[in-house]
Amino acid sequence: QVQLVESGGGLVQAGGSLRLSCAASGRSFSMYAVDWFRQASGKEREFVGAINWSGGLTVYAASVKGRFTISRDNAKNTVYLQMNSLKPEDTAVYYCAADRTFDNRRVNDMDYWGKGTLVTVSS
Repeated sequence: QVQLVESGGGLVQAGGSLRLSCAASGRSFSMYAVDWFRQASGKEREFVGAINWSGGLTVYAASVKGRFTISRDNAKNTVYLQMNSLKPEDTAVYYCAADRTFDNRRVNDMDYWGKGTLVTVSS
């Protein structure tokens, strides 16, 4: 069993940065890949990026590649999403999810979800 809690969301101006954290509890967390998804109001949840269990591999959606970076610290049971050069279209609730398969990207296949944290980017 893995529990996930996101934090770090808030209001930021366009061009600014935020770092989200995904804190996990559960002894087996380091065995899981972690995905970040986001859901804007009225839209479907979409894949943002993912990191494998060791942190050695990452993948990103085209819309965030080069602006967002995912990292993890398994000693702290935490995964991070560093978001730079934020745009108003990045406004959404951001979720982390744990998955035994890296680069799965399918919402319905995630094993565990956090409750999300809201990011609002003003123009």
